[in-house]
Amino acid sequence: MKNNTQTKSQIDQLPLMESFLTLQGEGFHTGKLAYFIRLGGCDVGCVWCDVKESWEAEKHPMSSVTDIIESAVGSKSEITVITGGEPLMYDLSYLTDELKLSGLKTHIETSGVYPLTGQWDWVCFSPKKFKEPQEEFYYKSDELKVIVFNKSDLKWAEEHAQKMQNNALLYLQPEWSKREAVTPLIIDYIKQNPKWRISLQVHKYMNIP
Repeated sequence: MKNNTQTKSQIDQLPLMESFLTLQGEGFHTGKLAYFIRLGGCDVGCVWCDVKESWEAEKHPMSSVTDIIESAVGSKSEITVITGGEPLMYDLSYLTDELKLSGLKTHIETSGVYPLTGQWDWVCFSPKKFKEPQEEFYYKSDELKVIVFNKSDLKWAEEHAQKMQNNALLYLQPEWSKREAVTPLIIDYIKQNPKWRISLQVHKYMNIP
């Protein structure tokens, strides 16, 4: 398993699992055209992860940042979303520098377990119970997105919300396989706690990536 400690020669290559043009399906930017860059490698170990095939970085080809950028620019999307796996296992400074030089906006979806590297227009922080996040994400993130698998996750979400900067957006998202059971719980909870919003994986309802 690779980690976020890299030599200079490695920074311009990343294990690319997949990249694709789609509509953002979660959080504040739901519905916007976005080009997703999914990096391989994750050691967080969420039992309900829907992309477990991303966990082993060695199974995904190393791709040059130059090629990744060319594909992103060619997509015609203003927004690029770096996701995983856990993308911050790698130093993303060079990737985001080049994306921004190409006129693109940079978004990241991360569990926050590794230090934040790179230049970001939007940071979606989605902490997990399986591994402690870095403290910096509580004041550097634009949105907190907590996946709700059962009722106890609502209390856990509040513990993280209390540590967030004042202007961060707060989202509760039903775990897809439990959505029928937990969505009503989230709705009722937001009625009592209106600082929260619901995030739905609308791309799955539309059957798109």
